[in-house]
This record gives sequence, structure tokens and C-alpha cells, in this order.
Amino acid sequence: MENAWAIDSNESDVILKSRHSLIGYLPGNTNNLKGHVAIQNNEVEDASIEFSLNVNNKKNASSEKNEEIKLTDLFDEDETPLIQFKSTSFQKINKNINFLKGLLTIKNITKVVEFDTEFIGFNNYNGVEKASFEITGNINRKDFGLNYNMISRNRSNPISKDIKLIANLEFTH
Repeated sequence: MENAWAIDSNESDVILKSRHSLIGYLPGNTNNLKGHVAIQNNEVEDASIEFSLNVNNKKNASSEKNEEIKLTDLFDEDETPLIQFKSTSFQKINKNINFLKGLLTIKNITKVVEFDTEFIGFNNYNGVEKASFEITGNINRKDFGLNYNMISRNRSNPISKDIKLIANLEFTH
């Protein structure tokens, strides 16, 4: 693919957050981020993204609003807290509106999801061309069996039913 740009895991990350509870920062250099985008005439024509995130990775720099609640609290102790995504299609509506559809797997449950994909822009760093994207979407906790009751552990503040996924992805040419 002549116009393909490859993802730079060292400059990419994924953030998972839920209102009233937790924020988890998952850097790309300690997780498995793969993908490419095709750009023609400064516009995204196609994109393919794949990632595997281990939310229990000790190298991850996590910060919690409330120290009592952690990302791993959403998972049962006997399972690997792994989140996987593999895109199946990219839909370009116009220059600023794009959708990335794919298969999201959490706790061995796979669902089709659609994320908003925003092309942030180009930059040139030390002679290397880069293109930046932000992918955002909400994940319903109950769809993936993440309905752990943390109200009592969170000082009676309910956990949001959705987890927001924000992927900041940088591609190099």
C-alpha cells in the first residue's frame, strides 16, 4: 500500500475512564498496537487498527480518582484483564467525520462496536512525517460482563454504565 502509514506504538496510547471512579492510562509501548492508515491528498481514505491491552500490566502508569477502585476491579481475579479490538471497516463521511467499526473483545465476549475517528493533522518531527488521530467511543460495561457492584467501595457514588475509550494514535510515513 503506497500511501500507507504505520502506527507508532511509542507515541500512541489508550485511555479508559468511567465517571465517578477510575482513569487508566495504557501506553502503546507496553501494549500491542498495530495498524495502518491510507492518506491521499491530505485526507484519510482507509484505516485499519488492531490492539491488545493488558489492563493489569504493572508498567502501565495508572491514576485513579479514588485509590480504592482500579481498572482490574472490573475483572474477576481468575481471568486475564485483556481488551482486544480489531477493525473491520472504515467509513469516511467527510474530512472531519469518520467511523471505525470493529470487533471488541472483553472477558471473552466479542461485540461489534463503532468508534468516532478524528484526523487531528500532520506534523514533521526530525524529518519524520507523522499523522495523528483520536478514536473515541463508549463501551457499555454490562455488554461485556463488567457489571461489578462497586457502589459500596466508591463511597456510594455509582459507577457510570459506560466506559469511555480514547485512543490517541500516531502514524509515521
